[in-house]
Amino acid sequence: MASQLSLNEEFGAEAQLLVEAGARAVSGGKRLRGRFALAGWRAVAEHDVPSTSSLTPPAEVVSAAASLEIFHAAALVHDDVIDNSDTRRGQPAAHRSLEAQHRAAAWAGDAEAFGRFGAILLGDLLLAWSDDLFEEGLHSVPLERARATRDQYSKMRREVTLGQFLDVAEESAFRTAPAHTHASRALRVASLKSARYSVLQPLCIGAALADADAEQMNALSAFGHPLGMAFQLRDDVLGVFGDERSTGKPSGDDLREGKRTVLIAYAQEGLDPHMSRLFNELVGDPTLDLEQIAALQRTIVDSGALERVEELIAQYALEAERSLNGARLGNSAVGDLRDLARAATVRTA
Repeated sequence: MASQLSLNEEFGAEAQLLVEAGARAVSGGKRLRGRFALAGWRAVAEHDVPSTSSLTPPAEVVSAAASLEIFHAAALVHDDVIDNSDTRRGQPAAHRSLEAQHRAAAWAGDAEAFGRFGAILLGDLLLAWSDDLFEEGLHSVPLERARATRDQYSKMRREVTLGQFLDVAEESAFRTAPAHTHASRALRVASLKSARYSVLQPLCIGAALADADAEQMNALSAFGHPLGMAFQLRDDVLGVFGDERSTGKPSGDDLREGKRTVLIAYAQEGLDPHMSRLFNELVGDPTLDLEQIAALQRTIVDSGALERVEELIAQYALEAERSLNGARLGNSAVGDLRDLARAATVRTA
């Protein structure tokens, strides 16, 4: 980030405003995607080396892991604009920060619009930085290995963009979709927007850089997808029941935003038609107060939805755990993968 700040100094203070916002956007977070990329590389690279050896990731793997984190920062900036979120990681969301800077400078025009437009462009800038860093790391990688890595990276970008749109569309489309399909539609969004993007593809990107064969890639995919599903379902639970001090976002924020998650679909399945109509009228209301949030939380618990989602998380986590049994991957790396799995599914933030 320091290099980006210095490279763009010549374009003036206004340009620096966007670059500095980019530096803030990439700070903090769990770094899970980068960690999964490193874990995928190590799982393959470690397989054929003595158990006493210590592997250091080469520069191209570190660059790929870092580029994934910058890409994720871009996705979060855009996501906060789409969701009209005020906070991210306990701080003002990028569009709110830019809006505040517009007001503080006493600039002309609509500060709120400036914040939104600036955040859209900030996300685009972060995507460019991510691509630059990713490609820079591939300069010294053999051609076939670089092509395989690019294929995984491109697939990740396509799928998460489609998943993000389906997430947005579902907030409207659920009204016309049959009620019995809501859970499966929510799981489709979770797979594209999170499971593949957050876990499976980062693992495969790292594995491709280690020249993984088809069997190793399949083993990591079989681990990554169910773990990614468990990760997203845990995120859905935290979006409704999480403590703001841990999550950095107001408790029940997903209820105000109208997120049509599996948790919400299961709650609807457990309610009678009258209660379901009332429930739907409240979910997605941005003016919900704390008392209304608490009432919705109780309804979700009483419907049995929370218990069902917790059971589904446990099932996905077990599926991921079992997929590593007998896999042609490094033993120590497999242990690290299991540690990452626990960190991703048993968490409060």
